Amino acid sequence: MNHPAFLLRPLFTFAILLFIFFAAEAKRPNILLIFSDDHAKKALSCYGNQDIKTPALDRIANEGMRFDHALTPNSFCTPARAAALTGKYSHRNGVTHLNQRFDGSQQTFPKLLQKAGYETTLFGKWHLLSRPPGLIIFACKKCRENHGTPMYLSPIIHG
Repeated sequence: MNHPAFLLRPLFTFAILLFIFFAAEAKRPNILLIFSDDHAKKALSCYGNQDIKTPALDRIANEGMRFDHALTPNSFCTPARAAALTGKYSHRNGVTHLNQRFDGSQQTFPKLLQKAGYETTLFGKWHLLSRPPGLIIFACKKCRENHGTPMYLSPIIHG
């Protein structure tokens, strides 16, 4: 049992695990999720539109992963965003109508990405009447409850 080879096995195993960890870390992909509303499937040329040319978005779609058969469980902006963030139907995540406050204590995919070592950022429309949970940096437009003048949330940088 005290043979030198016996002592090297744990070190060798540890070295292999470190190699696998760092190799996986180096190959971790960048993730860019473009979540837009109110456009048909063929609003971009990468989805077959012959009249509109979107070469930059086409390149991203061709070099990455794109969703060809995706749908939203809710046709309204606010509940659709909450469903996408949580993976839960509206009656489960608590956001069932437009311009409703989102309970940020729920698990969201940005929080899971952060746990996996990603930096998460949001730019654009939010409409969930709360600060975006699980996002390191954000700069977004938020509509008020009374559909009045939009308000802009300031970028916040944690770290």
